[in-house]
This record gives sequence, structure tokens and C-alpha cells, in this order.
Amino acid sequence: MAVDRTPVLKRCRSLGLDPVYLGIDKKSNRELKRANRKMSEYGLQLREKQKAKFIYGVLEKPFRNYYKKAERMPGMTGPNLMILLESRLDNVIFRLGFARTRKEARQIVDHKHVLVNGKQVNIPSYLVKAGDSIEIKESVKSCTRYKEVVETTAGRLVPEWLDADLENLKGTVKELPNREAIDVPVDEMLIVELYSK
Repeated sequence: MAVDRTPVLKRCRSLGLDPVYLGIDKKSNRELKRANRKMSEYGLQLREKQKAKFIYGVLEKPFRNYYKKAERMPGMTGPNLMILLESRLDNVIFRLGFARTRKEARQIVDHKHVLVNGKQVNIPSYLVKAGDSIEIKESVKSCTRYKEVVETTAGRLVPEWLDADLENLKGTVKELPNREAIDVPVDEMLIVELYSK
């Protein structure tokens, strides 16, 4: 599996992204030294795509597959793409507050700690559906890791489309999110323009 080892804050700086969207509350003190050149239209489109891929931790090939799937879905391609990315299991675990970052959420899923509708799922890209119940396995609920995570994420807002029970480490997907409910600073229309060339 490909691993991106770029320092997170450095990558955030280059993309003009606030690390809070990744679940990181550190701030970089450095300023990005950029030549005062106007970015081309292609450069802006590419940066939006890189931002979306970086936030959700998706590589190029799966990202393109999400785009193709979003094109086939009814409605507009851009919002559909964001909804698909947002309904990934690792992202839902992060949104419910069971993990500090999306990378940690991915690891939790990989380590087989997650049950979806009572069945063990270890695929981070698994797409949840409305009505799915998600919980952390009974055997690992008592781990100190989860106590620390819940303490850290207790103040984080859980989106309206999810229902979280942090004490029992359970959550349900009330409905799939609409674009307005997704607070990620990505202009998906630029991604659509990039792929439709």
C-alpha cells in the first residue's frame, strides 16, 4: 500500500489548508514563501483535487473511481463526489469522534475494531448507508486508547446526519449527508472541471 510520508503541516501549508479539518489542532508558525505568480486555472483545479485527496486520505486511482461513480449517480457530479467521500467508513468513524484523525480512524478499521450492523468490517473505503449502525467491538471498548480518544474528541461537533453515543462507542447513520452538511473547504466544481477535460 502506498504511504504518504510528507509532514502533515507542511502539506497543509502548501495546499492552503487549516490542519483542523484533519483533526489536528497544531498550527504551523512558518509562512509559505510563494513567488507572486498568478496560479493558472489548471493549477487551481489540481490544487482542489489534491486537497480533497489529502483530507480523505485517498490515492489517485480510487479517487478517480469515486468520480466515475459520482458521474453515474443522479444529480450533480460535484456534490455526489463529496457525499461518496464523506460516507467512507474511516471518515464516519472520525466524524463520530471515535478517532482523533482520519488516519487513526483508518487504522482502527484496519485493525478490525469496527462492527457495521453487527458484522466486522475492516475496509476503510466501505461506503455506509442510511440506517447503518456502527460500533467499536466489545472486546476493545475498554482499551485506554478509546478513553483518551473520547476525552480528546468530546468537544467536537458530530454532524446532524450522524447520531453518536460516545459512552458506548456506538453511532448510527441517520441519513446520507447533503453537500451543505459537509464542512470541508473544497470547491468540488473545480475537480469536475479538471476531470471533464
